[in-house]
Amino acid sequence: MSRLPQARRRRSLWGLFIAPILLLIAAVAWSAFWFFAASQVDVQADAWRAREAKAGRVYDCAKRSVAGFPFRLEVRCSDPTVALFSQAAGTPLMNAKLDEILVVAQVWDPKRIIAEFKGPAVIADGRGPASFNANWSVGQASVRGLPGPPQRADLVFEQPTIDRVEGNTAVPTARADHAELHGRLADGTPPDQPVLETALQIANGSIQGAHPLLAEPFNTDIQGRVTGLKDFRPKPWPERFREIQAAGGHVEIVQARIQQGELLAIAAGTLSLTANGNIDGEVQMTVAGIEKVIPALGLDKMLENGVPQGTLDRVAPGVKSQDVSNLLGALDRAIPGLGKVVKQNANVGVALGINALGKETTLEGRNARTFPLRFSDGVVVLGPFKVARVPPLF
Repeated sequence: MSRLPQARRRRSLWGLFIAPILLLIAAVAWSAFWFFAASQVDVQADAWRAREAKAGRVYDCAKRSVAGFPFRLEVRCSDPTVALFSQAAGTPLMNAKLDEILVVAQVWDPKRIIAEFKGPAVIADGRGPASFNANWSVGQASVRGLPGPPQRADLVFEQPTIDRVEGNTAVPTARADHAELHGRLADGTPPDQPVLETALQIANGSIQGAHPLLAEPFNTDIQGRVTGLKDFRPKPWPERFREIQAAGGHVEIVQARIQQGELLAIAAGTLSLTANGNIDGEVQMTVAGIEKVIPALGLDKMLENGVPQGTLDRVAPGVKSQDVSNLLGALDRAIPGLGKVVKQNANVGVALGINALGKETTLEGRNARTFPLRFSDGVVVLGPFKVARVPPLF
């Protein structure tokens, strides 16, 4: 009678070893799989670099290492360099050198990779010494769809800065607290005619040396669609813009929101390119606080300091400088000092004139006006005023 319980105890003890043995086998198999995948990193990386080089994008790093066992692959590249070449002419377009790039992929989702960039970055135009220095506190990117054509890409930077290098001096060019750029192929996009959907967000950004308006901190959120692209290979910008124009492409601003101090604006519209490379199209804008922009555009100074004929030809074609001077002089003769008052309050008059262009509305609870901003063969027209001219893009 004592043998039966003993046999049962042996069978139950054997059952206790099954789970650990199976776990050990799974661990060994997973480890073998991870190390095999890690051994393929160099093979896959070299194959990817070869494909990118054919497209004009050359990547290299001084030292490469693989870690991340057991559930992910971490590829660390020290002193990486990036060079973009024009395939048509074989000339360099841009060279960049960073401190380090860390690329991470989960073993069960290898088509999605996440990268972290460590600055600073030195960027040159490909034909000379360094022309820009860029830095950030956090720089990350994610790409989905590899190793084939990427279906989506995202870039995020915290506290990005860009300085233009002039000799041994770094001149501040752009600053922001936060910046992110997203791009994806629209659903159903054919490979030879991709439609790119983009989104750009900038928090507390500023750009020096371009226009006084851009030097003041601003927040922006822009969503758009780009058509007319043939591929995403590196090309000189004039060549890229010429390609878009020839294909009848355009940039559709689906929605844009810009806030700068008391100025708040939203916009939507479509812009295209003319045969000579100028921007053409119309953007419908709704603006609250437009009177704050008048001094930055310089329209008030035209009357305050006297208006050269060349300036009038640019912003108000058909109006003669002598006519304006005669009018102000007549006001002074009729009522001494009246002409000066008119000139000093020119910004109010200009603002009233612009307010009369569109329709009264509200924007996020504030009084606002809706009006079109037209681009006519490169000339930026706000009502009767030519406020700027954009140089040809090719």
